[in-house]
Amino acid sequence: MSKTRGPRPDNPTTATNQSFKKRFSALQNLPRFFSLVWQTNKTLTIANIGFRLLKSALPLLILYIGKEIIDQVVYLIDHRESSQQYLWLLVAAELGLTIISDLLNRCINLFDSLLGDLVANKTSVDLVHHAARLDLYQFENPVFYDKLERARRQTSGRTVLLSQTLTQMQDVLTLVSLGAGLVIFNPWLILILIVAVIPSFIGETHFNERTYSLTRSWTPERRELDYLRYLGSSAETAKEVKVFGLENYLANQFKSLSDKYYNANKKIAVARAGWGYVLAAIGTLAYYGAYVFVLAQTLSGMITIGTMTFLSGSFQRMHAMLQNIMGRFSSIAENALYLQDLFDFFAIQPTIPANENGQIIPHPIQKGIIFENVGFKYPDNDFWALRNLSFSIKPGEKLALVGENGAGKTTLVKLLASLYKPTEGRILIDGVDIQDYQLADLRANIGIIFQDYIRYEMTVSDNIAVGDIAHIDDKNAIESAANKSMAHELIDRLPNHYEQVLGKRFKDGTELSGGQWQKIALARAYMRDAQIIVLDEPTSALDARAEHEVFKRFTNLIEGKMAVLISHRFSTVRMADRILFLEKGKLIEFGSHGELIAQNGKYAELFNIQAQGYL
Repeated sequence: MSKTRGPRPDNPTTATNQSFKKRFSALQNLPRFFSLVWQTNKTLTIANIGFRLLKSALPLLILYIGKEIIDQVVYLIDHRESSQQYLWLLVAAELGLTIISDLLNRCINLFDSLLGDLVANKTSVDLVHHAARLDLYQFENPVFYDKLERARRQTSGRTVLLSQTLTQMQDVLTLVSLGAGLVIFNPWLILILIVAVIPSFIGETHFNERTYSLTRSWTPERRELDYLRYLGSSAETAKEVKVFGLENYLANQFKSLSDKYYNANKKIAVARAGWGYVLAAIGTLAYYGAYVFVLAQTLSGMITIGTMTFLSGSFQRMHAMLQNIMGRFSSIAENALYLQDLFDFFAIQPTIPANENGQIIPHPIQKGIIFENVGFKYPDNDFWALRNLSFSIKPGEKLALVGENGAGKTTLVKLLASLYKPTEGRILIDGVDIQDYQLADLRANIGIIFQDYIRYEMTVSDNIAVGDIAHIDDKNAIESAANKSMAHELIDRLPNHYEQVLGKRFKDGTELSGGQWQKIALARAYMRDAQIIVLDEPTSALDARAEHEVFKRFTNLIEGKMAVLISHRFSTVRMADRILFLEKGKLIEFGSHGELIAQNGKYAELFNIQAQGYL
């Protein structure tokens, strides 16, 4: 895996050439992000912004009242006979504002959390829907998979970006109000303040940029780390890891790759810590310079003690707030760059359109299916998986696909289901190109069980219902499908019958044997009232006799429908009306079992070889 890769550049910025300009331009993603937030929940969004506006004005008011309290105390010390009513009124006002401030903080944190969770949920749902629209071959492309992985990571943690951006707006308003107070008393303090925070801002921006570059450029390696972690610590791989003694190999592979990432990240972290200290020291010196200036003015009698408290408090708050704003700006820009990964994924479009205004599949299909000079090769690949395929499937006919591994049988089925788009030629149903039909309607009329079917770690009922998810609550249809696939007997023996959770991932789950799983998967094919049924070696875990029985039952149950069967067992294949023999993506022989045996070609040769194995 990773050991075949070449060395990476020392500076990760070189890998992706991120720049401050690009980071700043990434802020253009924020309006789109807040449009998403607004669409998620308008009430929470308005309430959050409203409370933040109120909160932004409180620091100046609290500081000013504090100034008045101190000046009033000094005045009362010198004039003991004066009324204290104004002083206690000021204290009550400060107390009230502090209580209100705390309440607003709690409301803001609550709304941030609720909105963030809702946005994360909506984004995850949108990602699932969009991924389902994309082409199957895209999921088989590692570059696409990197984009998908980065997009997945952006569906969570949106609470942080939401809170950061809204807090930034709130702090800017507070900063403006505090700044106005400083300007009234002494405008030079604003200039000192700017000098105090700019160095830290530049440093944080630079190192955040390098961190983002490293994270992005290492996406393939992080996926590999996740995969190695999965191989070494999952129920699915535990048997082979133990039997083959793979733990040291997997652990060493993980350690080697993770150490490389650690060292690359360590270099940035060390530089960040060193320069961060130096730049922060500059800011601290500037702050204390301003503090000395305010003290000198107080001692000279130019300002009151209350004003000194107000100015030092304002300056301290503004200094901390400006540092937070500058640092948060860099963090927001970084998160906005990551957000671009999500939007880039949503920008990917399928090459096979949904064609929602297309035609509907005829019921019933009258003329059948025709492949006209169909060829297919994967993008960026010169190798033809299929080439010059021309044949037909008549209504009610059962066609078997035969050939050695890699001959193109499954690819042909995927083309029929419009999971792939032909590179050349076309596929017709009742004389109409399948691309002219509505994609959803086309797939609704094709029921497919692949060899690598999914073992859903859900209830038995749900496992079967995925074959026609619209009828997930139709218990009669589910039980009927189970009876047809001969799965009902094994289900009846399970502790919770159709509500039994399968697999060992969740509590009280039950694992099935390969053959039992295949009967559950076969039931999915019977759930869908499709006109075209495809079985792509879904019974490979069954013995020859059991598979023969399943296919015999299958042929009886789908009478009048078109069927495509893929199997390596010729005793099963011979039950088909016609047999198509593929070799290296090309049609070699086509006819009934008897006709192909009479030709004494490739099919007959393989049939006789397999038949001898049963003698």
